[in-house]
Amino acid sequence: MKNEQLWAPWRLAYIQGTTAKTPAPEPKLELPGADPGCFLCRGVASSDDQENLLVYRGREIVVVLNRYPYNNGHLLVCPRRHKARLDELSGEEQLELLQMISRCTSVLEKSLNCEGFNIGLNVGRVAGAGLPGHLHWHIVPRWSGDTNFMPVLAGVGVISQSLEALWEFLSVDLKLP
Repeated sequence: MKNEQLWAPWRLAYIQGTTAKTPAPEPKLELPGADPGCFLCRGVASSDDQENLLVYRGREIVVVLNRYPYNNGHLLVCPRRHKARLDELSGEEQLELLQMISRCTSVLEKSLNCEGFNIGLNVGRVAGAGLPGHLHWHIVPRWSGDTNFMPVLAGVGVISQSLEALWEFLSVDLKLP
């Protein structure tokens, strides 16, 4: 059996628990309740959307590429403000979140030719929230056969597009007309 190598250098920072780049200076968090330890709050406060993988800024929400995606096109849709519970969201935030989740699935379906989605929200650490203080919906594009021999036999997932290329692509496609 031939041994193939997979090239995924962006995963090293995740495996080592470090960041690949020297972190930028901390932005000033201006929104009430913002948490300096929250990567979403820091991304909202920063002006460098590409560095923070923000592909869309709305009035009440942002869309962020997942830095450690389950599949190509894995997005996080979240309120701008640091809110941990659904009952803390305003009606405007709820509406814009749902509208953007719908828009993201349409854009991903057209641009990446995905055939389905896993869309989910984990509320609280015991429910699996890795960032329990800031609500965020996961949108994971799916394709027929995207679970193949790699994760089953080798315990390896393969993502074929870099985050930089995906950011360029989606930051244009998600702009409102």
